[in-house]
This record gives sequence, C-alpha cells and structure tokens, in this order.
Amino acid sequence: MQSQTPARLVTKRLILRQWQDSDLVPFAALNADPAVMEFFPHCLTREDSDAMALKIRTLIAEQGWGFWAAEIRDTGAFAGFVGLHRPSADLPFSPCVEIGWRLARDHWGQGLATEGAKAALTFAFDRLSLPEVVSFTFKDNHRSRAVMERLGFQNSGEDFNHPALPDGHPLRPHVLYRLQKPSP
Repeated sequence: MQSQTPARLVTKRLILRQWQDSDLVPFAALNADPAVMEFFPHCLTREDSDAMALKIRTLIAEQGWGFWAAEIRDTGAFAGFVGLHRPSADLPFSPCVEIGWRLARDHWGQGLATEGAKAALTFAFDRLSLPEVVSFTFKDNHRSRAVMERLGFQNSGEDFNHPALPDGHPLRPHVLYRLQKPSP
C-alpha cells in the first residue's frame, strides 16, 4: 500500500499526530493500568502494547489517518490516543469507520477525549467525506458512553455481542452509537 502524509490535528490543548518511539513507554504504562483497561479483556504486556502501537503507526503511514497519538500541547506529554479506525473484527455493522480514544488516567475528567474526538470527527466528515462514524463500547462503560453522547452520537439500539470475545464473556455485550455527517 502507498504511504500517505500523516494528518496532524491541533486543538486548543492537544496535538493528534503520528506515533513516535518515545510514545511506547507511556503507552505501555497506560495499557498496563487496570483502571484504563477496565472494559477490555485484559491489560496488555509491554510486547502487546508495542505491537499495537506499531500496527496503529503503520495504518496511519498507509492511509494518513488513524488512532493518532494524543500529545498535550503545553507540555508535550503523551496522553494516549484519539482518532479513527476501520475495525477488522467481523462486526454486524461493518464496513464502518469508528471513533475511539484511550487516555492515561492522569488525563481523565478534563474533556480531552471529547476535544480530540471533535477534531477527529471534523476530519472524518470534511476531509474523508464519510457519511457516518460509529462508536461502540461495552454496555456498562458509562464514561465512554457519556463522551459519545457529548459528541452528538445517538444510541442506535443495535446492541450486539462483540465477536472477538467468546460466548459468556462478561464484556461481550456492546452498544452501538452512530453519528451522521451534519447537513451543510
């Protein structure tokens, strides 16, 4: 696949950018935090975290966008990621582009996920001309659902069991939110 110049999005407090090697250590710490990973099947090892970052970085290099590294503008600190992704899982609503975020606990409760996601949505609708963006999470992940609702996403009522998790897994029930491209 041909490489694209990675998009760089700047908000009042964030820079959403391509990943750097210096992001790997704080990303591994974030992925090893049980509070951050509460609604995922397990915390990630350093090796799994690095592999995830490499996959994300490669996708951004190939298509110019993705789950961008989120950097705090004032300090240069790595906060996590915010961005867009084409899920590879066999989801009942595929193909689609999802919006997602994962921030270190130190950066929770400041509106950073919402701020970064607004920039990613503008990119999705204006630069990629997507007609819709979806977001989904475990049904009891109320923090993420609140961000989705602040962004204007609507609960589609299309609850589903995540196909990457086995039958009976407590995190399998998911909710799907949708946001249509705003009318001009």
